[in-house]
Amino acid sequence: MVVYLDHAATTPMLPAAIAAYAEAMGVVGNPASVHSQGQNAKRMLEESREIVAASLVCDPIEVVFTGSGTEAINLGIKGLYWARAPRRRILVPGGEHHATLDTVEWLAQHEDAIVEWIALDDRGRIDLGALEAAIARDPLDIALVSVIMANNEVGTIEPVAEVAALAAAHGIPVHVDAVAAYGYIPVDFRALAAAGVSALSVSAHKVGGPVGIGALVLGRATTVEPLIHGGGQQRKVRSGTQDVAAAVSFAVAASALIAHGDENARLMALRDRVIAGVALVAPGAQLNGDSTHRLPGNAHFSFPGCEGDSLLFALDVAGVSVSTGSACQAGVPEPSHVLRAMGRSESESRGALRITLGHTSTDADVDALLAALPAAHALALAAGMADRVPGH
Repeated sequence: MVVYLDHAATTPMLPAAIAAYAEAMGVVGNPASVHSQGQNAKRMLEESREIVAASLVCDPIEVVFTGSGTEAINLGIKGLYWARAPRRRILVPGGEHHATLDTVEWLAQHEDAIVEWIALDDRGRIDLGALEAAIARDPLDIALVSVIMANNEVGTIEPVAEVAALAAAHGIPVHVDAVAAYGYIPVDFRALAAAGVSALSVSAHKVGGPVGIGALVLGRATTVEPLIHGGGQQRKVRSGTQDVAAAVSFAVAASALIAHGDENARLMALRDRVIAGVALVAPGAQLNGDSTHRLPGNAHFSFPGCEGDSLLFALDVAGVSVSTGSACQAGVPEPSHVLRAMGRSESESRGALRITLGHTSTDADVDALLAALPAAHALALAAGMADRVPGH
């Protein structure tokens, strides 16, 4: 039996979401068609949009379905940047998800954007003073600010409302990457919009829905240039025939979030068991991220003297699935860019392990992890740190 503790990467689909997906795939009709079958598909689509909107506390018209959280982030950031031309500056904290990092770097390479990285503190929280200073230098040339709601690696919850307020004082739109946060902490777009947030990205497969559908919540008054052109669906923001079955399945997962708001206390108790257990097994392990303002299911550690990948593989052999959260290029472990942005050394950033809990997690899963960890840690310590490739 495999113990799955990598819910931040993707969480198992809810059985009800799978059943709804399969049933909806048997329904014929393009929601853009005017005949009765098309209109039935449209009704299913719009009812699903209403449920997803309710889970995000926004209006249904503000939910723009996308093919993934990554697409939603690309549409939010690129769309705002293009709509705000000729402004060129983009303010982004260090340690964002690669969907954001790679998007703003693409804009810098191809669209003359000027990306300014805002410092993080040692807990992974954005430095609000640094952000305020960056805005003050030339607020009229800032295209947008993008910030993650909760860090996907270390789990730190960011002060999004404070970020938005600083930007809103100068009329600067803010995009929020809520992919890791959605389903684990409340996401209230209406409240965030009042603070100054213009757009917010989520993904269905993080909450028990299917892979292949996400959403950009786009404020009614917010203008973005589309990434995809065609039939003008979804406010002409995201053209393309909409995936009714995926939307229906997404809605089932979203409705479960609305119905089970007490899940967080259970996850926090499991997470705290993990943290306490790791401290006993590996006293030198360091908990990363904010110790209190963190995602309820996230436990992220640095293990001195060993590679995170070595720990991951040893645990995998023992039947426990976890993550490092960092990239691996050409077989060489790379340091976590999030930990590096938090001021950690390269060795600390290479010895990272991310354990994330979700709706299927149990006390037995935590027991299995803690039982497997001592031997895995001993193996990883014996393997030591991987040599760097010459010239790198």
